[in-house]
Amino acid sequence: MGKPTGFLEFERSEAAYRPVRERIQDFGEFIVPQDAEALNRQSARCMDCGVPFCHAGFVVQGLSIGCPLSNLIPEINDLVYRGEPEKAYERLSKTHPFPEFTARVCPALCEGSCTLGEHEPAVTVKEIERFVIDGILAKGGPTPRYPKTNTGKRVAVVGSGPAGLACADLLNQLGNSVTVFERADRPGGLLMYGIPNMKLEKKLVTNRVGLLRDEGVRFMLNTDVGSDYPVLALMRDFDAIVLCAGATAERTLSAPGAELEGVTTAVAYLTASTKNLLGGTPMPSACDCKDKDVIIVGGGDTGTDCAATAIRRGAKSVAQFEIMPKLPEERAADNPWPLWPKVFKTDYGQKEAIELFGADPREFLTTVKEIVGDGHRVTGVTTVGVKWEKQGGRPVAVEIAGTEKKRPANLVLTAMGFTGPERTLIDQMNLGTDARGNVAADESDYRTSLPTVFAAGDMRRGPSLVVWSIFEGMRAAKACDKYLRLRQNV
Repeated sequence: MGKPTGFLEFERSEAAYRPVRERIQDFGEFIVPQDAEALNRQSARCMDCGVPFCHAGFVVQGLSIGCPLSNLIPEINDLVYRGEPEKAYERLSKTHPFPEFTARVCPALCEGSCTLGEHEPAVTVKEIERFVIDGILAKGGPTPRYPKTNTGKRVAVVGSGPAGLACADLLNQLGNSVTVFERADRPGGLLMYGIPNMKLEKKLVTNRVGLLRDEGVRFMLNTDVGSDYPVLALMRDFDAIVLCAGATAERTLSAPGAELEGVTTAVAYLTASTKNLLGGTPMPSACDCKDKDVIIVGGGDTGTDCAATAIRRGAKSVAQFEIMPKLPEERAADNPWPLWPKVFKTDYGQKEAIELFGADPREFLTTVKEIVGDGHRVTGVTTVGVKWEKQGGRPVAVEIAGTEKKRPANLVLTAMGFTGPERTLIDQMNLGTDARGNVAADESDYRTSLPTVFAAGDMRRGPSLVVWSIFEGMRAAKACDKYLRLRQNV
């Protein structure tokens, strides 16, 4: 423990944001990290507590406690405090393959379960992690790690999102020949097209993919398994398959008028924006929001990303409607530490809207009842307030009569989350599913109803976080490798 009294001496400090009116002029990252001296003090706040929950990595009441990857956070913090960030990276890389991703997009489950956070602001674990990996990146690292063995086994990984990349990375390091199939034109899955550049610079994704290629992982892009590459051919050509295709079936609006041009899913909008940014691909007319009123249905992180993207693309106004109630400012009685705190927060996109338009863009307990247009394109929406009532033992959103409002809209983005995986591969492989439609595969071995097919990430557990996807990809890789080695010895 570097400084036993550090948590008593130093207050929490956080990275600054670039000024709103500066950062909305580009798609560069909006965070300005603290310097090494400041993060040295922040790492000193770690208590090295006897039972550290920050890396517990399990779920209680449907909420995470600590980091699923079980990063040994007190050790990392101590090494940073002692001025040894390279050793801190060595410690971090033993449990975490891609800290440059989570240091930017993870909600910091570790901080939600920090012991200090029970009565004081938590240790800035996420920013310390970023400091560690960014220091390595600034020196041209990480360097390739070439596999030391060769099993002679061929494994196909379907999907190149965080689960697929983590799975491919570990399978390759264990000596297997790995091919990753990706239907998009660039690898990365939601890391590439589901998260905007100002939150996760795409060069970080392409650099990591380049490193995996250097280490021997092959990528087949623009290849949709089940269509471009038949399932039977996949099963014939590979000794095992790991499905990491995500939970990409988006919830869509069922309101009248949802078919009008200008009603677009969040992922389609964010994908179009990123493709335009990276390759100059023109924004589709249906996604154009220059000098237009933008309405976002959904108040989560993806909705925030849509708001921030629309602002950067010149929206005249931005409004967000969330069907759920506003979260409390502090932990509720049924949400005690060390569970993940379900509390209200104002994220970067809302802060930008507040400064530009004078008010928080979010309205809670509100949904879109109807979308109106000119016969071709959307021109407005009708919203209605709701209240939640139990019907048949289940909570149901009930419209409140007399709360209807008509609002102008030229672009409506649906950011209502995902229902689960798409059905194409599931049906073609005749895979078993759970009650929610996810691929059925037990956490003990990640095997599906087909003996050579494994599943991991959102495709198995349902919509979740990047860090959980990385965790699942690594676990599935170990299970797949174990299965292949046992079969080889039979």
